[in-house]
Amino acid sequence: MFDDFEEMRRLHAAWESIQIVRSVHFTLFTFGESVLEYLLVTEGEPPERLVKIRKGEVKVTRPLIIRPDGDSPEFHNFFEGMEDERAIEFLISRTAAFSNLRFTNTSGPERIVSDQIEEAVAKLQRQLDAEDEDRVAIITAPAALSGLAVLKYTTDRVVQSAPGNVQELRERGLL
Repeated sequence: MFDDFEEMRRLHAAWESIQIVRSVHFTLFTFGESVLEYLLVTEGEPPERLVKIRKGEVKVTRPLIIRPDGDSPEFHNFFEGMEDERAIEFLISRTAAFSNLRFTNTSGPERIVSDQIEEAVAKLQRQLDAEDEDRVAIITAPAALSGLAVLKYTTDRVVQSAPGNVQELRERGLL
């Protein structure tokens, strides 16, 4: 019983160490595919504490046909270990907002920068502002939690979009 508590405490601490520094303010499509672009800034362990930046995107695919029994969510390219993926799937499968969804994460190569994490984030913010880019998020996390960081950003967008998506289903007479 206490082992489960310790595992949840560890997951909560990891979740809280991840920051969505710059989010996007659009909702996911109710049907079909939405693309969430991100810049992930990670910091390694001491003594090097190398700061790495990786650009990527998550495709959130909603079903075109909603079945009453509801499938579990699918995650592709988020985690290296199957145990981590199963634990997250277990937690998320308990939430109706994630039923039937497929998440596919793709990312490019990491680039190492000599800045501190705060400086790297500030430069990225200025760059996105100069490009008038409002569809790319910036996420920071410890290097070991990069898959979880992208998942946190994705779940944040799904949860924020859920009320509008449910309203659209009602308006179409599907609920």
